[in-house]
Amino acid sequence: MKRAYNFAAGPATLPTSVLETAQAELLDYHNTGMSIMEMSHRGKIFDAVYKDSIERLKRQAGVPERFDILYMTGGASTQFALVPMNFSQAGRTAGYADTGAWSKKAIEQATLQKVKVHNVASSADRNHSYIPARLDFNADLDYAHLTSNNTIFGTQWQTLPDPGKTKLVIDMSSDFLSRPIDWQHVGMVYAGTQKNAGPSGLTVVVIDREYYAREHEDTPTMFRYSTFAENESMFNTPPTFQIYLFGLILKWLEEQGGLTGIAKHNAAKAKLVYDVIDEYPDFYIGHAERESRSLMNITWNFKNKDHESAFLKGSQERNMDGLKGHRSVGGMRASVYNAMPLAGCEALAQYMRDFVKANA
Repeated sequence: MKRAYNFAAGPATLPTSVLETAQAELLDYHNTGMSIMEMSHRGKIFDAVYKDSIERLKRQAGVPERFDILYMTGGASTQFALVPMNFSQAGRTAGYADTGAWSKKAIEQATLQKVKVHNVASSADRNHSYIPARLDFNADLDYAHLTSNNTIFGTQWQTLPDPGKTKLVIDMSSDFLSRPIDWQHVGMVYAGTQKNAGPSGLTVVVIDREYYAREHEDTPTMFRYSTFAENESMFNTPPTFQIYLFGLILKWLEEQGGLTGIAKHNAAKAKLVYDVIDEYPDFYIGHAERESRSLMNITWNFKNKDHESAFLKGSQERNMDGLKGHRSVGGMRASVYNAMPLAGCEALAQYMRDFVKANA
């Protein structure tokens, strides 16, 4: 079987070696006669898998001692609601940076709960083609929320800002574990794993323990972060197979040189595609401004929009999938997450050059 180059925004491509390991262990996990999916989440075997993944994540991401790691479900969309539900305090304000569709959804959920939202920054004036350089952090903010990588628009925070007297709450769903994390100003990170770190169905939350004190007495038990912390993410049945696969991804990341190694790999991949966009400015139009370009999601349009359907057809003939851009931007989007091989970006870059020669 020839593996396709999957450039979709997510669920995304997974490392072949990880899939092969999961395939080999699917029916019989370590001579137990059972699949990992069939085992009790409270049994010794799965407990070892769970604890190993937690320790690997701490080590790989350099997670400071002040944080807990929680395994949840519901994706970032659930976190949009749970963050203000747990962290917002009466009479105070929450800060939000509006840099794209997903940050807007987070703002909507906070507003729905009658939270007073302070607009820290916005890039809406130029269709979210850049990351704002000027940020307005109010000294009385409960937290400052931002989306580290904007999947739809192809922009990414190159460094995390200093939020002053508050802390950052970051949706890292589309660049989690793609590069080292600076934890200095972070209060919480959350991420669905389906782009860089595993299959869909698992949400990883890294949370400063000081936030538990803010939880409201009338918040349902299942919606409190402290519930997951006190029960090692097993108050109810967790997504066991996804946690197992997440652990395999963490092992694979170690083999790639950790987050420093994978960051270099990701930069090299993205450069191949951005170089073509820059090489043919009269043919391709990059959506993101250069200093805000994402290493995860590369977005571009054509000077001649009639080229879109032909480009997509040709890409499928070359065993490439998922390149159609989101309707908010149009054109193309190449998602080149951790597991996208260098060869995939080489093939895409070559196709883009060939397409120019054939259609210029």
